[in-house]
Amino acid sequence: MELRVYLLQERGRSSQLAKALSVTRGFVSMIATGRKKIPLRLAVAIENFTNGEVTRKDLRPLDYMEYWPELEDARNDN
Repeated sequence: MELRVYLLQERGRSSQLAKALSVTRGFVSMIATGRKKIPLRLAVAIENFTNGEVTRKDLRPLDYMEYWPELEDARNDN
């Protein structure tokens, strides 16, 4: 699932995620809309925060296999 879609599903999710990641709501907005690339360290944290609803593969579809090669085998699962 796209991060933007996840955040829109429930009021307050952007604020909750920003607090959990120790970043601003503005930064969450920028990564959700694609204006900023999602840092690797935050991709895992976002996946954990969303209980896997938004995965590292969703967040970094073009390069996830470079950083998490264990996910490459499952790339066609989603």
